[in-house]
Formats: sequence, C-alpha cells, structure tokens
Amino acid sequence: MTPSPRSSLPEPPVALLTGASRGLGEALGGFLVQEGFHVIATARGTSALEGTTRSWRARGGSVEAIAGDVTDPRHRAALRDRVASRGRLDLLLNNASELGPSPLVELTQLRLADLRRVFEVNVVAPLALVQDLMPWLVTAGGQVVNISSDAAVGGYPGWGGYGSSKAALDLISRTLAGELKGRGVSVVAVDPGDMRTAMHQAAFAGQDISDRRAPSATLPFWAWLLHQEPAAVSGQRFRAQSDRWELPA
Repeated sequence: MTPSPRSSLPEPPVALLTGASRGLGEALGGFLVQEGFHVIATARGTSALEGTTRSWRARGGSVEAIAGDVTDPRHRAALRDRVASRGRLDLLLNNASELGPSPLVELTQLRLADLRRVFEVNVVAPLALVQDLMPWLVTAGGQVVNISSDAAVGGYPGWGGYGSSKAALDLISRTLAGELKGRGVSVVAVDPGDMRTAMHQAAFAGQDISDRRAPSATLPFWAWLLHQEPAAVSGQRFRAQSDRWELPA
C-alpha cells in the first residue's frame, strides 16, 4: 500500500467526525483509529456515542467524545475548542445527516419546518464547521470530506428534501475546493451508496433492507482516499461503492 501523506507526521493526525455513534460514522471512526488518527467524535446521543467510542478505545484508539447537535453554535464552539487544543485538523468528516420525515413524503406535503431542519443539518452545519475550523485546517493542510448521497442526483419521489440538501452540499464542496486551493485545504464529496443503516431503514419504513451492504463495505474506498495526495483529489465527487476510483486526468 502506498504510504499515506499523513504517515510521516511527528504527532498523530487529527480527525473530527460528526454523526459518529452509529452506521457509517461508527465504521469510519473505527477505521480512522486503526489508521493512527486521533479522533474527535461527535453525535447527538450521549449513550450511543460513549458506547461506540469505548469500543474504539478498546482497540487502542486515541479518541475524544463530545455529544451534541452540530446545528447548535455552542456545540460547534466546543468542537472548535477541542480542535484548538490539538493545534491542527487533518480531516474534517461531515457525516452527520438528517433524513427528514419518516415515512418519506412528497415535496408538496413536506412541512417547511422539516425542510429547514434538513438543510440546517446537511448544509449549514457542515459549512459552519469549515468556517469555524479553518485556521487548524490551514495549519495541517487538511482535508474536508462531505458525505453526499445518490439522492443528490436522482430526483427520487419522496427524497426531494434530503436529496436537494445533498445536492447543495455537493455544490458547496466543489466551490470550497476551488476557493481553498490556494490555502492548501482540499475538499471532496463522497456518496457512500445504499447501506444497511438506521437512516436507510427509516427511509424505507417497514421494508426489508437486509440486502443492503453494511457500512464496512465502504472501507476499501476510505483506505484508497486517505492514501491519495489530498490536493490531487480536491474538488471531486466519489462513489464509495464503485468498483474503482480514479483521479482526474
């Protein structure tokens, strides 16, 4: 395997992972600690977050857990303080996501309050964290990874609120990549694909989703991504469950 660009650091690289307590976040956090990252993990549920991070520590991981809602400016300030105490941020992984009502409803039936909540979690909070954490991302020459969805490009009935938020996040990711190129910060969007998670089950309420793959199925992609030069992949949108991933020509 090609050595990671971060592997020669004198101190462990630092990652901030949102939505860390279950599903894709749980799988990603376990992978990051195995890769030698110090992980600052956050999620809304205190009990679930503590249980998940306890399992990472049992594997020798260096982990801090801080429960809270990423839409809350006070919680983001607490996350900023944790990052500042480490002095750098090598990876910001905006994984926390809000689906909206379950069962899914058509746009003509979607309450605007629910749509606002979806956009606050899926669009506003990721950008706010980038703004709050920019000094430490610049210091580290860090990377921002925003979790997208195939709903961002699908136009699927019932998925309009969630999908439009992820489409907005895709555009923000691509725009940030261009704006931050000169500051040494890279930005990518990643569609992890269909997975057997609580959120996916909520989207398909009452249906059997046992044929979906576990979140761990995406780990080969993350191993590939973290061993690429960040600047070489910046501005790209990847599908984690593709058969192969390529750098731009």
